[in-house]
Amino acid sequence: MAVAIVITLIGFAVIGKALYIMTAQKQYWTEVADRLKRDSVSVKPNRGNILSCDGQLMATSIPEYKVYIDFQAAAFENDSLWNEKVDSVCEGLSHIFPYTAHEFKVLLEKGKKKVNGNGTIGARHWPIYPRRIDYNTYIEVKSLPFFNMPRYKSGFHEEVFNARRRPFTTLAQRTIGGLYGAKDSAYFGLELAYDSILRGTPGITGRRKILNKYMNIPVTLPIDGGDIVTTIDVNIQDLAERALVDELKLINGEMGVAILMEVATGDVKAIVNMQRYYDSQGNPYYAETVNSAISYRCEPGSVFKVASFLVALDDELNIDGHKIDTSYVIRTGCGVLPMYGREMKDHNWRRGGYGDINMARTLEVSSNIGVSHVIDKIYHDQAERYVKGLQRIGIAEDLKLQNILPGYRPPLIRMPHRKKNGRYDDNWYATTLPWMSIGYETQIAPINTITFYNAIANDGKMMRPRFVKQVMKNGDVIKEFLPEVIKERIAKPKAIKTMQTILEHVVSQGLGRKAGSKHFKVAGKTGTAQVSQGKAGYKSGTVQYWLSFAGYFPADNPRYSCIVCLKKSGLPASGGGMSGVVFHHIAEGVMARNLKMSVKDAHDEESVVIPEVKNGNIKDANYVLGKLGINKRMTQEEQTKENVTPNVVGMGAKDAVYLLESRGFRVKLHGRGKVKKQSYPAGKTVVKGCECVLILE
Repeated sequence: MAVAIVITLIGFAVIGKALYIMTAQKQYWTEVADRLKRDSVSVKPNRGNILSCDGQLMATSIPEYKVYIDFQAAAFENDSLWNEKVDSVCEGLSHIFPYTAHEFKVLLEKGKKKVNGNGTIGARHWPIYPRRIDYNTYIEVKSLPFFNMPRYKSGFHEEVFNARRRPFTTLAQRTIGGLYGAKDSAYFGLELAYDSILRGTPGITGRRKILNKYMNIPVTLPIDGGDIVTTIDVNIQDLAERALVDELKLINGEMGVAILMEVATGDVKAIVNMQRYYDSQGNPYYAETVNSAISYRCEPGSVFKVASFLVALDDELNIDGHKIDTSYVIRTGCGVLPMYGREMKDHNWRRGGYGDINMARTLEVSSNIGVSHVIDKIYHDQAERYVKGLQRIGIAEDLKLQNILPGYRPPLIRMPHRKKNGRYDDNWYATTLPWMSIGYETQIAPINTITFYNAIANDGKMMRPRFVKQVMKNGDVIKEFLPEVIKERIAKPKAIKTMQTILEHVVSQGLGRKAGSKHFKVAGKTGTAQVSQGKAGYKSGTVQYWLSFAGYFPADNPRYSCIVCLKKSGLPASGGGMSGVVFHHIAEGVMARNLKMSVKDAHDEESVVIPEVKNGNIKDANYVLGKLGINKRMTQEEQTKENVTPNVVGMGAKDAVYLLESRGFRVKLHGRGKVKKQSYPAGKTVVKGCECVLILE
């Protein structure tokens, strides 16, 4: 019985002690646990840089800080130190941040008096300033009185963030991409496509709290992300952006796209996407918010006519017994031609049209009637062959850029289907083929159009657009993305050569004159298309136009291809006169960068350059100057006097010997080259027969 009572009492004692520990001593044991607590903390790696083709930073990570104060730190055990320093601290903060000293004092005192959930007074993690600050500002704050004490005494501490910055700000920002602020996660552009390379691998650090300090024990070191080297040239990108925005402002355009590609490699040197917005005062401005160059599929208009004619030239078919070539004559009449219940019109139909023109001239003047007539005559009953031809020449090619630039949309070009009775299905009308041939009833992004034109410039070899060349780590190349060929030949060499000649004539004697240059040859094609408003059609309210010019330069040795597209409402609207102008500025700017001129070549064209004449045979020198047409001759007063020793240093041996011996000197030479030193001083009176030793070097 006694034993049972003892055991019962012990049990009550244990329960009572447990309750006492759980209540009265809870805070104490929690603090003990915190001191011994071991955490595994993830350590973020440094995100890799995005570089231009010449190594300039286009996106990089820099540290940013949020600064805090712990009001339960050692310095606050006795408020006298804080009370003494608080005014100077707030005054210093007011010089760094846009708040007054009084506002900072109110803010800090509020944190100092805060009551925590456990009953303690004083916030442990009170923000000194609500926003992130850069490193220099952080150092300024840390150097202020009180904050410059050891952190576990003053309570001053910080939180570090890796902030993504683009040194060239908005330049190519839709292509480079961006990150969500606090989460540091990529959400568009190259930042997203190459996120697995750029972000690196996080490390793990074990943290052990001993008294009021944490000890960090590395478990796994973080692996920093790799750098990617793009094909973008920041100078060309800036040039293209300025040329495009200037024209958009001039024509009050809504949207603009420009892409510059290197012909041989497919390297995209510039890609510009501009959209019009309005500020709070209603003033328009242009910014990159959507990568329209790869995602804006639309009816391309007349730049598509080149694809239609290339298919016809490559197939080498006949029309009415006449083999298709550039000499085939088309009767465009007065510029209006009825086609299956609709009217096909040329742009100059109000001025009487073009009359009879051949195929080459049809592209030069961009005749809708000419192109649609040829394609309909050849392929009306075999439209499948025409669409397969478009696929063969690469204009309908899926460039597979989705993993390189998220948002890419491949072309939509319909393939006709036949019913059992042999007729085309209900979605393929008699007018479909003629209008498709001139750039309607298709959906193509600018990147596909320029890839096609680049292939023509590259003698038929189609290159996949390349945006990234290399992945680097610590200065070493760890992966290289080589130029990739999509099609070795998009058409027969004869057809390609014919099209190259026609495109050159479009600029030299057709509608693309404004895209040309006096300094080098340009080839290309203009395009002007009405923009469909969906169910509302093409003419609901104000008509919108898609203006374009696609081509390459120099035409006789193509190095770059380029497409410029502009979207605007209302007339005037001209692909050659508007997009072609932008193309002209880009082309001339790019070619000017490749000129290598010596500073010595720079001189005033209106001045007469007088050559330097050394001492020597004065008669011969005057004779030569006279033959050169230089009026300024050497006068007798400028010639060296006969009884004075001339200065021959720097002269050749022959001239020096002639000049000295003509004065009566006996000359001896030592060495080879020009006169470095003469033994008889210049300016001294000549003594006939005296020896003068010349040291040559």
